[in-house]
Amino acid sequence: MAKDNPYVTIIAESFVPSGMSGRHGKVHMRPAPGQPFGQDLSIECSKALTTKHPVGTRFRMRVKLTDRESSGEFLYSYHGWKVDVLGLPK
Repeated sequence: MAKDNPYVTIIAESFVPSGMSGRHGKVHMRPAPGQPFGQDLSIECSKALTTKHPVGTRFRMRVKLTDRESSGEFLYSYHGWKVDVLGLPK
């Protein structure tokens, strides 16, 4: 059952997961270090972010914590929203 949580703005980053079990595609999104969510949560968002920018690029985006029956918790960001590209970390 979907959770009724508010959207919050976070910094996210693209990465290549070490284990691909249950994942689709090579590059994925997760919260950057120091954000209010742990890096163990994946972010469902526009796939264009992971295909148009190098791995490790950081983004500012709005997300909310949600879940899917039998899939566990994840962060969701509507694919049509504006996302700020912050670039690669220094």
